[in-house]
Amino acid sequence: MGPARFRFFRACAVLAAAIGLPAGCALRHPTGPPKPDASPNIVIIFADDQGYGDLSCYGHPTIHTPHIDRMAAEGMKLTQFYVASPVCSPSRAALLTGCYPKRVGMHRHVVFPPDDWGLHTDEVTIADLLRERGYATACIGKWHLGHRRGLLPTDQGFDEFFGVPYSNDMSRFHRSESDTYPHALPLMRADTVLEWEPDQHELTRRYTEEAVNFIDRHHGEPFFLYLPHSMPHIPIYASEAFAGRSPRGLYGDVIEEIDWSVGEIRAALERHGLSERTLVVFTSDNGPWLPFKTRGGTAGPLRGGKGSNWEGGQRVPCVVWWPGRVPAGSISRAVTTTMDLLPTIARLTGAPLADRRRIDGHDISALLSGEGGATSPTEAFIYYTSNGEPAGIRRGPWKLLLEAGELYDVEADIGEKWDRAQEHPELVAELRVLAEARDAEITATARPRMSVLEPLFKAGP
Repeated sequence: MGPARFRFFRACAVLAAAIGLPAGCALRHPTGPPKPDASPNIVIIFADDQGYGDLSCYGHPTIHTPHIDRMAAEGMKLTQFYVASPVCSPSRAALLTGCYPKRVGMHRHVVFPPDDWGLHTDEVTIADLLRERGYATACIGKWHLGHRRGLLPTDQGFDEFFGVPYSNDMSRFHRSESDTYPHALPLMRADTVLEWEPDQHELTRRYTEEAVNFIDRHHGEPFFLYLPHSMPHIPIYASEAFAGRSPRGLYGDVIEEIDWSVGEIRAALERHGLSERTLVVFTSDNGPWLPFKTRGGTAGPLRGGKGSNWEGGQRVPCVVWWPGRVPAGSISRAVTTTMDLLPTIARLTGAPLADRRRIDGHDISALLSGEGGATSPTEAFIYYTSNGEPAGIRRGPWKLLLEAGELYDVEADIGEKWDRAQEHPELVAELRVLAEARDAEITATARPRMSVLEPLFKAGP
């Protein structure tokens, strides 16, 4: 959402507060009546390329993640949680907008430094929704949804941005073609470059310190903290405090430092008495980058990894923590997705959605609260390739891979080892028709991404 629209909505929210109305009432009616005290803080921690099997609470034998494990013990572990793309930029667009990447024009691969496009500012992000409700909002970490003037987090609903605009390997210092690749990695605050080529050993620590500082400054008002870590995307780095600690090697060190970061966020919330007023979600943008072997992660029992439409590419770890609201030690096996976060957060905070643009996610607040009889609201989930082509569909336990015509029961056969297509030809045909129809609808109603000719900064120093 652009600055002019934000100023209008913030003015409406201030007026509403002055006359004693909930901020959302100054804008439009929400999908359901918000509770009078519906202003929980929201924290989303988004790891980069972390696999389904990379946490000890998801079964890793040598990577120790006590802080995330504690989140799971005190909250909910989701075992069938999906991202909308097996690669970075499309996945992030889906998280923030509640839409399949194709619906918002962000389905064609990832944003590279020379690219002039990004997420359109007409799209409504989680940050837009919450800032209209009077929340302080911050993106701290990796953005990767456009880096030209007008495409940064501060143009998409975030009051603050500290981090890098794209992946940590998109730099001439980390490219095999370094002699001809002109681009460097900037560390930014808002739209200003603070440093070129920051020391990546320190990125996780610096992001964490910024995040804790944001909580310290805004603990007296509702806030939204989006913390998309650069790690464990290659090249991987751990700080001196964590280097050499994990039996899993450097990759384990990196994951354990991210776990430390989660602990620091929780400690800040507890220090300010905010635990029972804050929803915290920990997840990953896609599966592990398997070709990098020990420098990449593991999908555990799942087949495939980043870039693939096997379960290991798009089913990711997800832990949700909200003491008193999310049942402790609970496990959800319902099919859920990152696209569900926006409508769920809207429901929990009373943010208006009624006349917003069409989205694909669903409100899963009943699932997260452990409401009896709550089931997945997702009738069917479409798997898209990294360039936005429909690759598969899941309905109930059944997953059909469209090109190969292979059918898997991914609840009974989590590793996708046994093709059941010959046993169920009618189901194969039915799922294919459904996938094609869903993709056709999304394609027909897709909205454009945004192109900006003016660069914000030069290629590098």
